[in-house]
Amino acid sequence: MFIKNVSDHSVDIRMKTRTLKLSPGDIQIITAEEVRDAVLREHLQVRSVAIVRPATAEEEEAFVNDTASES
Repeated sequence: MFIKNVSDHSVDIRMKTRTLKLSPGDIQIITAEEVRDAVLREHLQVRSVAIVRPATAEEEEAFVNDTASES
């Protein structure tokens, strides 16, 4: 899933898996596991971030593989 910072200030989202630092207008991919994170869900509810679109299976797989290779 792709999310976007729709607020007029930077947002830090401290999830269990990682911390996202989004400037206004930034778009970031998140995994299916991260979608269920309570902290992210709170940001979605207060509308500091919004869902842009679902990620394709290929996009999510590439992201997961890139993240795994960075570890």
